[in-house]
Amino acid sequence: MPRFRHCLLLACLLPVIALGQSRLLTVEDASYMNPKLNAASLSQLQWRPGTDQFVYVAKNSLVLGSAANTSRDTLLRLSELNTFLRIALQDTLKRFPVITFDAAAEFHFTNANKLLSCDLLKKKVTEENSWKEKAENLDIARAGKLVAYTLNNNLYISGEGKETAVTEEKNPGIVYGSNRVHRNEFGIDKGTFWSPDGLQLAFYRMDETMVADYPLVDITPRIATVNPTKYPMAGMTSHKVTVGVYSAVSGKTSYLQTESAPGVDSAMRTEYLTNITWDPDGKTIYIATLNRDQNFMQLNKYDASSGKFIKTLFKEKNNTYVEPLHGPQFVTGDPGKFIWESRRDGFNHLYLYDTTGNLVKQLTKGPWEVTEYLKSDGAGSKAWFHCNKDNPLDRQLYTVDLKTGRFSPITAISATHAAKISEDGKFILDNYSSTAVARQAELLDAKGKTLQVLLANDNPLKDIQVGETTIFTLKGEDNTDLYCRLIKPAGFDPQKKYPAIIYVYGGPHSQLITNSWLGGAGLFLNYLADKGYVVFTLDNRGTSNRGRDFEQAVFRNLGVKELSDQMTGVNYLKSLAFVDSARIGINGWSYGGFLTVTMFLKHPGTFKVAVCGGPVIDWKYYEVMYGERYMDTPQSNPEGYKNACLLNYVKNLNGKLLIIHDDQDGTVVPQNSFTFLKKCVDEGKQVDFFMYPGHEHNVRGKDRVHLNQKMVLYFDENL
Repeated sequence: MPRFRHCLLLACLLPVIALGQSRLLTVEDASYMNPKLNAASLSQLQWRPGTDQFVYVAKNSLVLGSAANTSRDTLLRLSELNTFLRIALQDTLKRFPVITFDAAAEFHFTNANKLLSCDLLKKKVTEENSWKEKAENLDIARAGKLVAYTLNNNLYISGEGKETAVTEEKNPGIVYGSNRVHRNEFGIDKGTFWSPDGLQLAFYRMDETMVADYPLVDITPRIATVNPTKYPMAGMTSHKVTVGVYSAVSGKTSYLQTESAPGVDSAMRTEYLTNITWDPDGKTIYIATLNRDQNFMQLNKYDASSGKFIKTLFKEKNNTYVEPLHGPQFVTGDPGKFIWESRRDGFNHLYLYDTTGNLVKQLTKGPWEVTEYLKSDGAGSKAWFHCNKDNPLDRQLYTVDLKTGRFSPITAISATHAAKISEDGKFILDNYSSTAVARQAELLDAKGKTLQVLLANDNPLKDIQVGETTIFTLKGEDNTDLYCRLIKPAGFDPQKKYPAIIYVYGGPHSQLITNSWLGGAGLFLNYLADKGYVVFTLDNRGTSNRGRDFEQAVFRNLGVKELSDQMTGVNYLKSLAFVDSARIGINGWSYGGFLTVTMFLKHPGTFKVAVCGGPVIDWKYYEVMYGERYMDTPQSNPEGYKNACLLNYVKNLNGKLLIIHDDQDGTVVPQNSFTFLKKCVDEGKQVDFFMYPGHEHNVRGKDRVHLNQKMVLYFDENL
């Protein structure tokens, strides 16, 4: 039997709101259709370059503040900006645009298919660039006015009133500059990378001609059409990626020699190219390369003009996997050094290197995680980062001395902080939330002292009845602390018996329980509680921000240790006098859908109802990069794939199960659910199924209301 340790972390985490308030949450509220229930924010809060002034957008105006005083000035109204736009013969705007400052008195923004700059001193807008309306993957050079983008499978650059084709590929299976290279794994969110001077463009070339087409059906035409998507499944042939560098000066392209560094054996040869980063000198490029097994990484350096391999700076190996998510972060004021993030000692920490590959020092160390590196100061003497050193559920701001390695906390309030450091490092804009604070924004000095409260906390649910949320830990089978969240119904009566719903995700790159507003739960789970359910969530082994061993414990055996940890939570629920142990349900999506069905089938009779969306049913149907990282290939790990294949447990189906899938899901392809349905028919098992036409791997917009209604109705009718 598991040992329970019910430990309140933050005393009164989310106070129960008195029952005299006006109403309960509605399904529209729970679907985020009511913006009044969102925490207030200072939109686009940012520093004005070269000053101690900050700006934000409020009431369609750009508001100016300063560290020197508490006064606020209106820097620019939307009506004034629209006047500038009319004079420049540009389309006007209905709301203030998203802006990026280039200098203290100048910012740029996009409007339709144009790049515009606004000079606050000259009070004018200038058109800097334009591109075709169907352009995608827009990438604006921070230096200069060039813009890169893709049209279909080719890459283009616009500037000085003309469009230049960087590539002229006729084969649609070869794609340039796409943001979906390596299916957005390894921290990749773009396919183009401007040099510091904005005159050279590194880009991905992805050859998918050898990858199998997966058919997704579009039902909008009278005769439905097939829209194939390239989808390399685990163990199958994957695409081939190379990196080109285009010079806007010469008009020539060179390709980096990324096949493999000298002396690397065939098992370690390069398969994935990640974390592309320019050296500040604009002459060299760094790439973190990985082999197919993702257990061997090299940080390689290349000459940008010739493409020649220069050297391997360092290597990392692991018996499970290595997952570089961030490229070198160069030290401001000391461009010969950079900071590298790695879990090589078991936790994500910062390492200081020089550009020849020498390790200067490990900057941070301990049984906690650096969650985000922010920046270094102009002198190259210290850097700022977010971490969870003091509490796995917190995000605090710390600073580290790059010479001594001494690190110190800046923020003190237990919360999830998101900081922006001024250019000179003297001031900090700190946005934070916690279970007690919806959102607060403060101006801090360099030591963390609050100088101004820019946005005071205001509970957006003050007129809504919500139940009490508590966060605590349970001991898992290996004595590991497992963080849990329990939401009680509004008007909770300890003498009553309540049905319980377990909300689960449980996969890598996730942490559902945080010291943030609503404990990370969101409105839908509180809506479920308002409907009379006890709502429970547990972050099992395999989830993030608890160290390498905690996350990689599930390697090659997905659905085993996660299940064990989730059952620790189930047994805890059963021990509660106010939980009806005969009425426990489960809900999850994607990886959470996989765990929902895993729990339901591997512990038949424990759960009465399960509702899941986009579930992985058989990992051999999942894509190659993500699937092989955690499971290796079906050929090398047949036992692991067999144990995780939920088709093998359909005979255990006992209770009401609703599976939801989107017909355009290119992440967890619909074949997963279809094969499960066929197996249920073969086994004579009844199962419910619903498909959302026109949606991908989630249901968004107004259709989200329909999805939430369907899930709640299923629980109401069957649990």
